[in-house]
Amino acid sequence: MTTEKVMPEAAVARPGPEMATLFHALSEPTRLEILTHLESGEHRVRDLVEHLGLAQSTVSKHLACLRDCGLVGVRPEGRSSWFFLAAPALLADLLGATDAFVRGTGIGPSLRTHHDAPDPTLERSA
Repeated sequence: MTTEKVMPEAAVARPGPEMATLFHALSEPTRLEILTHLESGEHRVRDLVEHLGLAQSTVSKHLACLRDCGLVGVRPEGRSSWFFLAAPALLADLLGATDAFVRGTGIGPSLRTHHDAPDPTLERSA
């Protein structure tokens, strides 16, 4: 008889600052749209500007965020920089799991109540 430790099937990793940074990067719809465009292959900033109809500075800001958290890589070529998904299979797994979670709950998550609620730290005592 062996005494192996059995891990729970649905063990969840302990959240840390890295997870928070990753989820922050994924929380912006424009960044998700950029990631979707990069699924088809490498793009330059100006290609993404044309696809998204956004200012170059806005696209660059979002790409910097995605690059800083490791979702996107960059390959210089001459005077151009080509952006690509750093780990496309892992990102597809993460987004697929997220989609399954959202569909599995039966409701569409909304932050509206969090945005609309008064900040309790701003309330003054009478």
